[in-house]
Amino acid sequence: QACTFPCQCPSQPLQCPAGTSHVWDACGCCKVCARQLGELCSLHRPCDHHKGLYCDFSKIHRGSGICLAHEGATCDLLGKIYLNGESFQPTCKLQCICMDGAIGCIPLCSEDLRLPSPECPNPRRVKFHNKCCEEWVCEEGSEENRFGMAMAVFREDPAHKPELNNLQENCLVQTTEWSTCSRSCGMGISARVTNNNPQCRLEKETRLCMVRPCDFSMEKTKKGKKCVRTPKQRQSLHFEFSGCTSTRSYRPRFCGSCSDGRCCTPFLTSTMDVEFHCPEGDFFQRKMMFIKMCSCHYDCPRDNDIFLATHHRRMIGDHV
Repeated sequence: QACTFPCQCPSQPLQCPAGTSHVWDACGCCKVCARQLGELCSLHRPCDHHKGLYCDFSKIHRGSGICLAHEGATCDLLGKIYLNGESFQPTCKLQCICMDGAIGCIPLCSEDLRLPSPECPNPRRVKFHNKCCEEWVCEEGSEENRFGMAMAVFREDPAHKPELNNLQENCLVQTTEWSTCSRSCGMGISARVTNNNPQCRLEKETRLCMVRPCDFSMEKTKKGKKCVRTPKQRQSLHFEFSGCTSTRSYRPRFCGSCSDGRCCTPFLTSTMDVEFHCPEGDFFQRKMMFIKMCSCHYDCPRDNDIFLATHHRRMIGDHV
């Protein structure tokens, strides 16, 4: 009864705190900032269901409720206990959430990199006493020093110095290898640094990656072999990420396992755009790793999952 059609939504883009989901209101009209654990909620101010929260109307009257979490394990961070679904900031640089015994954090400070360029020959990060995050400042230098540093990423051309409006043409593209997937099973994140952009500026790129599903049933090794290197999925599957599902199905290759203590990791990969569809009706694209070939070796990566199960170990150093 409280819904009015046609829908009328604010013209300004939605600004929500870091780590807060955008969800539909009860009318299915407008995206709103999801209410968090312990906050007042209603049909027009729904709780963040991505974090396992629901609106309990039994404790408050007049159409309002309070956001509570479904049953789940608590989190222990350096002796402090956080409830399932609770958001918290261990430092001003991190926004974290407890999700059924595991802690996930997102950085509140930009981790971008900046390369010397003609307009900023000597960039450096500076910590200001009244601000949490470091900021880039550009120091002036001599004319020789200015272009000497900037030319480190530009092709040498004695005819002319690089013009600001022609940076990409003269940019010497530098790209690192993709990092190891952040998870040994399930959906993780891989990253690299590249300056292949119009500003010729070093920036961090990320892609989704899945070395193998966590419930992946391994094939039996052939006689005389100790490893199943790159088994291909027999049935097509849809990828899932943050509660959203890929719009099309795939038959990806995954890395297998060994019986002699070796581990199998991606050796040759490609990157493709995958489109996801969310329950709220949104669509978005993410770059994702697709495995072509795996290699089996003894140089096994350390367990570096983004979501660390705190009932197994604490986040040593990660909160600093």
